[in-house]
Parts: sequence; structure tokens; C-alpha cells
Amino acid sequence: MRVVVAHNRYREAQPSGENIIVDAEIAQLSAAGIEVLPFIRSSDEIPSMSKVAKALLPISPIWAPRAQHDLSRLLTEHRPDVLHLHNPYPLLSPWVVRTAHRHGVPVVQTVHNYRQVCSSGIYFRDGVICQDCKGRALGVPAIKHRCYRDSAAQSALMATTLAVHRGTWRSVDRYIALTSAIADHLRDYGIPDERVVVKPNSMPDPGRPTPLGDGFLYMARLSPEKGVDLLLDAWRRHPVGALGTLRVAGDGELRPLVEAAAAERPDVVYLGQLDRAGVQAAVEASAVVIVASMWHDVLPTAIIEALASGRPVLGTALGGIPYLVGADAPHEPAGTGPAEVASAVAGGGGPAMPAGIGLGEAGWVVAPEPAALAAALPLARAGAAGLALAARARYERMFHPDVVTKQLIDIYAGVARTSNRV
Repeated sequence: MRVVVAHNRYREAQPSGENIIVDAEIAQLSAAGIEVLPFIRSSDEIPSMSKVAKALLPISPIWAPRAQHDLSRLLTEHRPDVLHLHNPYPLLSPWVVRTAHRHGVPVVQTVHNYRQVCSSGIYFRDGVICQDCKGRALGVPAIKHRCYRDSAAQSALMATTLAVHRGTWRSVDRYIALTSAIADHLRDYGIPDERVVVKPNSMPDPGRPTPLGDGFLYMARLSPEKGVDLLLDAWRRHPVGALGTLRVAGDGELRPLVEAAAAERPDVVYLGQLDRAGVQAAVEASAVVIVASMWHDVLPTAIIEALASGRPVLGTALGGIPYLVGADAPHEPAGTGPAEVASAVAGGGGPAMPAGIGLGEAGWVVAPEPAALAAALPLARAGAAGLALAARARYERMFHPDVVTKQLIDIYAGVARTSNRV
């Protein structure tokens, strides 16, 4: 099978879990015998573009002529079975879907965010969840609030792009929803059930888990929607040293808050931006990984990395986080819902979780509030050892590359088999 993987890479200066996932997926597909034809552009190319190319940039989210020309040539030469699209912005444009269909090639898209509807892609503005553009023909609120790159002009362009390509998105042959929450988002957008498949991402297997370390690890972009300020607020509600060490990895606009907390308390350690080896070492040094997102986070890579290493997760009950830790009862296989898991972990009939805290197969979910997170921290520290094996087992069953790659190949085969495009 021959597959074009199309992706506009995010800037390397802003580390992206999506870039990591695309790279890993290409490697996994190649290892499984799939002929992968990468069709990759990078936003890092923009500064070195010619003046003519830069002049065309404003229209590229709507229609990127150079990308369509290059893609047409690739499709004509190699005649792939499927095109798998990830991020199209800004250098590919959703128009690649139309170009592929013109060549008779069916399209699969992995949905990593909410940019069918939301110009910023994250349903988050001014420190709170925002869905003001949902259901609108044109996202006027996004323009008013400068949601895309803090620019009214660029927000107007993105809102227009989403309006222009509403039909394009509804023509995609198969959507890959990374979690049940994204599947619900797509159905709400008008995509029929039969064109939506829930398939999570995977991360490489780090091998047999090491014994649990101590304390907690937070590893994410240090930005408001990722909730590091929420975590620090909750952490300060406990005496110094009461919970072990809080390690914080990442970089971003809220870095000064983390540096101030590390200077203020010896039980907060700022690790900075880590490479892959550094991330693995930080995970192994900890007992619990925290994901404190304040938005409907789609699929935080940190959770899969934690489960792979046998570390349970304490996360906010937003977006795909409950699904990942096995606290998403309506969509869980029989026997793995939070009530059943709580009973199994407690030996049956154990004490109920405090209000605002839910127990899943591989961790805990809490309301995105400082008091709820603060209450969950000691429970997670005390219960980490009891969920470590379950965390690794969930990774092996649902997020291991062998499992996820087979699912992806089956999706490709199904789309290629049923497509009647000529």
C-alpha cells in the first residue's frame, strides 16, 4: 500500500506534540511495510521564502497554489492509495483535499484540534473555554477578539478560510478522531458516524517500566491553556515537601511563574525544555504525571508517555483526558469504566472518591479548579503504586505502536477499498 502523509510542521521553536506524532507515525508505517510518501512543509520555511512567495502567504490557508502544483505532480507520478492529512496550515491549505479527490485519491484526516470551527483551534480565549464561533457561518467573534495570532487581519483570514472550506471538510472520506470527545465534535459539525473512526495516537515503547520514582511531573507548553498556573496554585495549598517534588518541564510565556515558584519552594524544580532522553529520565524519576489542561485538550502526548512507562496520570476532566486514563465511562469497553475500576483497585467496595475527583483505570480526573486539584494531589501520590501496572497495561492494550499502526492500516485499506472516485 502506498500512502501520502501530508503535514505542515509547526515551528521548531514552539515544540509540537503533533510534529512528534507525525514523525513517529511515518516511522511506524514504514516499519510495517507501508510505502510512505511524505508531503511535508514547515512553517520554519517562511522567513527564507522569496518575496513573491511571501506575498502569496495571506491566501495560502484558503488556496496554496504551489502546494497544489507539487501535490498534483506527486499524485500523478506515484498514484497512491490514500492521502493522510494532518495539519494543513498555512502552507498546504485544506485545498489539498480537493486536489487529492481530483486525482481520484481518497483522503483520511487525523483531527488534532477544533479548527473546523475555531480559528485558534483550541476553544480557549482570555483564560476560559470559548465556543462563541460554534454554529456560525462566519467566525466574527474570532475576528473581534483577534483569536488567530493576536491579529484581526489574520483572524479574519482564518475565519474566512473555515467558512470557504466547510464543504471541503465535509468531503473528507474518513476522519480519525483521536478520542471519543473529538468524535463528538465531528458529529456536531455534521460528519456522519460512518465516516468517523476513533483511533488514538501512539508513542514508541520505552520498554519494561522502571520502579516508581517520587513526586510529580508536569511536562507541557507553559501557556495559559495548559494550566501550569492552576497546578502551581494547587501545589501551594500544601506545606513545602508534603507531596515530594514537583518537576516542571517545558517552555513558554508562563515560564516566569514556574521560575518564581522554583525559587520560592525547594519542592518545585524547573527542568526547562527537555529532549527525548530528558523526558524519559524525568518520567522515570517521578511517580505521577500531571496534565492540568484548562481547555478541551485533544490528546496530550504526555499521558501516553506516562502510561508507557507505567506512571498513572492525574488530569483535568476536559477533552480527551478522561478517555486516555480510562475514566470516560460511556465509551469504555465493558469492565473498564471508572466505577468498575474503582471497585477493582479497592478490592471491591472501597471508599468513594471525594467530590470533584474521578478514578479511572490508569489515573484520576478532577474539575479544573485549584481546590479539586489540591485535594487530588495527596490521593494520587498515595495511590500511584496501585495503578502503575494498570497504566502500563492500558498503554499496551490501546496505545502501543503495534496496536495503533494496525488500526491505521485497516482504516487505509477500508477507505481505499470503498472509494469509487475516478
